[in-house]
Amino acid sequence: MGEDKRLAAVVALAQGMAAAHTPAESWRAAAGGACRALDGSFAALSVWERERGRLRVLVNVGERAPDEEEFPENETYPVHQFPEITEFLHERWALGGGPHAWVETAEGTAEGRPGYHHQRVTALRRRGRGCCVVAPVVLHGRAWGELYVARAVGAPVFDRSDAGFATVLAAVVAAGITQTERLEEAQRLAYTDALTGLANRRAVDMRMDEAIERHRAEGVVVSLVVCDLNGLKRVNDTQGHAVGDRLLERFGSVLSLCGAILPGTLVARLGGDEFCLLAVGPPADDVVKVADELCRRAAELELGEGVACGVASTAHAIGPVRSARRLFRLADAAQYRAKAVRADRPVVAGGEGPDDPVVRLADEPSPARAERRRFRGRRP
Repeated sequence: MGEDKRLAAVVALAQGMAAAHTPAESWRAAAGGACRALDGSFAALSVWERERGRLRVLVNVGERAPDEEEFPENETYPVHQFPEITEFLHERWALGGGPHAWVETAEGTAEGRPGYHHQRVTALRRRGRGCCVVAPVVLHGRAWGELYVARAVGAPVFDRSDAGFATVLAAVVAAGITQTERLEEAQRLAYTDALTGLANRRAVDMRMDEAIERHRAEGVVVSLVVCDLNGLKRVNDTQGHAVGDRLLERFGSVLSLCGAILPGTLVARLGGDEFCLLAVGPPADDVVKVADELCRRAAELELGEGVACGVASTAHAIGPVRSARRLFRLADAAQYRAKAVRADRPVVAGGEGPDDPVVRLADEPSPARAERRRFRGRRP
């Protein structure tokens, strides 16, 4: 391949990774771009999991063998089967050299070092491949994993020039992965409450919209628990905001623990002393039980004065739920009532039948009440 074509291949790989919206798309773009750039028939991107002592395959592209999935869940290899992971990818370049790719064939080593490795040669033969080039991927000054590109039996064997080009491609892949990690972190921060580490209001809004759409289309049960942590103002006024923050963090941990009882539940801090738990799919009775457990655990916290908790579920007698806003108002009204009567257990919207005062309060709020919760009225 001429220099112009190789430069174009590098640009195409970088652009493909830059256009990815998820890590999986980025991995596929990396492996696919490298496979095309090196005229390979197959490529894989793997990460070195130091804490587990293994190489984990993230993606396989191209002509896959029957035992190779595009995004495998459990394709891993102990690093002791590939000693170059620790000896070559890390130690050699760390001592003053540079990471460099090498070539192996179904007959043994071809170009570059570190030498013959039985596991790779065996894998080439078993999967009908004639040769491969292995390039270390280095991030933040450490070996992150490897880029692997293979050719079928009968195709030209990779040469030293190909190994050098694979090294360049691995550096481009590393830059793309770094950019993906930064994007992931930015997205995580955008949907995370900084103090508690729970989801924030933006994340709840997005998930609620999706959940209500599923409810309307498929009849999926959607339940919302809204909590107001009692006593936070007193703690802030008497012991300081640092202590108040610790109370918020501790309650956030309790909420997270209770939410884990229900599969796929989102737990979030809405702001100030208000939190919520959004469950999509579990029976409403199970959600109420979790809310009851939440109230019990919150009452046992050393600081604070328990929690006022309201529950609204599409499975209860609350009438049609056509918008996320209405479910929010119902759960909020139930929580408002729990706080007003100092209930030590959750108040459930619709718990008293069609004429439930909570449902009336949600559907016909007073001006003062509407103003108190005005931040929840963003949707028409």
